Amino acid sequence: MKMTFAKRIIAIAAASMLSAGTAMAQDKAANLDELLQMVKSAKVAESADQRKREAEFRRQKANQQALLNKAKQTKKNEENRSAQLEKTYENNEVAVDAKRAQLNERLGSLKELFGHLTSTAGDLRSNVENSLVSAQLGGRDEFLDNLIEKMNSADQLPTIEEIEQLWYEIQREAVEGGKVAKFTGTVIKPNGDKADQDVIRIGTYNLVSDGKYLTFNEGKLEELTRQPEAYLGAAKSLESAAAGTFTKVGVDPTGPSGGSYLAALINSPSLKERWEQGGLVGLIITIVGVFAMLLAIFRLVVLMGVSTKVSAQLKSDSANVNNPLGRVLKVAEDNPSLDGETLELKLEEAVLKEKPAIESGLQLLKIISAVAPLLGLLGTVTGMIVTFQAITIFGAGDPKAMAGGISGALVTTVLGLVVAIPTVLMHTLVNGRAQRVLHILDEQSAGIVAENVEKK
Repeated sequence: MKMTFAKRIIAIAAASMLSAGTAMAQDKAANLDELLQMVKSAKVAESADQRKREAEFRRQKANQQALLNKAKQTKKNEENRSAQLEKTYENNEVAVDAKRAQLNERLGSLKELFGHLTSTAGDLRSNVENSLVSAQLGGRDEFLDNLIEKMNSADQLPTIEEIEQLWYEIQREAVEGGKVAKFTGTVIKPNGDKADQDVIRIGTYNLVSDGKYLTFNEGKLEELTRQPEAYLGAAKSLESAAAGTFTKVGVDPTGPSGGSYLAALINSPSLKERWEQGGLVGLIITIVGVFAMLLAIFRLVVLMGVSTKVSAQLKSDSANVNNPLGRVLKVAEDNPSLDGETLELKLEEAVLKEKPAIESGLQLLKIISAVAPLLGLLGTVTGMIVTFQAITIFGAGDPKAMAGGISGALVTTVLGLVVAIPTVLMHTLVNGRAQRVLHILDEQSAGIVAENVEKK
């Protein structure tokens, strides 16, 4: 039992020395006396460490107290400084109010004048910013900005020269608006390239260069991507015209307000673009219309040739089989001995044989003239269905998009009528030629029968 108790003491002491972190605790005790000595040494070392820590804590506490006292003194100084600054601020406010009152008293009626000048300069600034005159005469906006800043400032006044310059700029804008001027500028092409070239300014309405219309945006000259093709020739003529001569040219009257008329003109789809809006149905109608025109022209040419031959046959005494009338007369010549009734039947048979060739294509032209409007109606209905589906999905918030869809749907109806109307006219013309030839055949057949009956 004694040995077990001793072992326990050794284990507890060893654990205590390990927790204290001393080097001596790591050594092994040979007996109980050495163990007691090691425990004593560890306690002594721990006491020395504790005293050292206490001294360090007291020193840091003293330093913190000194810092706290210093912070309190700094706070007191800043509070005093803040009070002094507040007093200075109040004194300055009184002085500023007095100076403002003195300034207003000395300005007198000039204050109202500066108000009018500021308003006028602001209006001119907004006009100059988008004016086509600024494409030729730059730098005016900077002068107006500086003038407005001066008139709104409390420590600056505009000079007499600057006020006179404002009046001059107002007059110059009005005068330049009535001139056709030529100058050199940097033009941005639709592909992004830049070129220095001559620019013609037509008042405040339009800019043209190299036969093309330009636009002026944010201080840049840009060539319009789409051009009003009908007016480009006149624009080219204006560039080559001599000074003092009158030249016709297309001018947008809404140019000073943004050029809305020119924008609407160039954004209007061309004839080809209108046709492309018809889609597949429009293509089918076009093919049918071209076929109908070619067929009608071909049949008209053929019938004109036949009519010419028939007219020649009427003047000839002998039958010629190169024309329908000649072939009918040939039947009468080959059967001189037949009675009137039999000869009539023979001639009717001959006329019936010639009739299909003479009336060839007429029925097809008639069908095309009736089917073309129906195809146009089909395209319109399908286009309206697509438009209403888009409205269902995206809503009707954009009237332009909805009107554009309806306009595209109606293109097929126009195409159908464009095909049907000339087809009907051509059918009437071709049918008239054919009926004229058939009428001659019937007339001559009846005359031959009558002659034969009289002889009998």
